[in-house]
Amino acid sequence: KPSLQQTFGQCVRALRQAHGMTQVEFSEKCGFYQTYLSRIENGQANPTLNAMEVIAVALGLTVFELFERVRELAHASRIKNALLRVNGEPACVFAVIRAQ
Repeated sequence: KPSLQQTFGQCVRALRQAHGMTQVEFSEKCGFYQTYLSRIENGQANPTLNAMEVIAVALGLTVFELFERVRELAHASRIKNALLRVNGEPACVFAVIRAQ
């Protein structure tokens, strides 16, 4: 299970890429070193609330909207993990078969 730090970083990377920005462009927009942004995106840095707000604003979001996107990504990750294969079949197939 990815940590909150990793999920936050994955979300920031996905949103940055959706805005068509490179790490260098986005780090400049945020006023961060590119290496710091890279560490955030890789889940290796634990950004402060102030840094999270800077990231949110650079993405055109409020910090609360950014946290909601992180929550959505974490939820999607849990669903994906629930669909892991069991004996070569998706686990959800067994749940449907058992229910019948």
